[in-house]
Amino acid sequence: MSDINTVNPGDPTPEQKNKVGKYLPIYYAGASGDFNPIHIDPEFGKMVGLGGNILQGLCTMGFVAKMHTDWAQDPGRLKRLKVRFSKPVLPNDTVVVKGTVKEKGGGALRCEVWAENQKGEAVITNGESEIEI
Repeated sequence: MSDINTVNPGDPTPEQKNKVGKYLPIYYAGASGDFNPIHIDPEFGKMVGLGGNILQGLCTMGFVAKMHTDWAQDPGRLKRLKVRFSKPVLPNDTVVVKGTVKEKGGGALRCEVWAENQKGEAVITNGESEIEI
């Protein structure tokens, strides 16, 4: 993993892979209180056209946040994070978080970030982050 203090605009952020276990939507429901049936009931997810249950979007966003906080080695250094959810994440998917440093200055890095599933399909787009350096 590159040292966050020595990167420059144009450099990639670290890639981080996250395997979505079969029960992660249920665990996340317990932690977040989001018990919407599309997240915890595969039959309901199929009935509404999702192909099964899907991971909560904020859990997917959490993968993006984790890449940044691991990279910065301090969760308090992540100052801003914005994403657009573009495709549902399913149990047994692998979510790969990627990014590029866009700006460095004023004691911060500003990055463009996104995430893809194991098929290379975007599940998060238009991500922006700011990390204190």
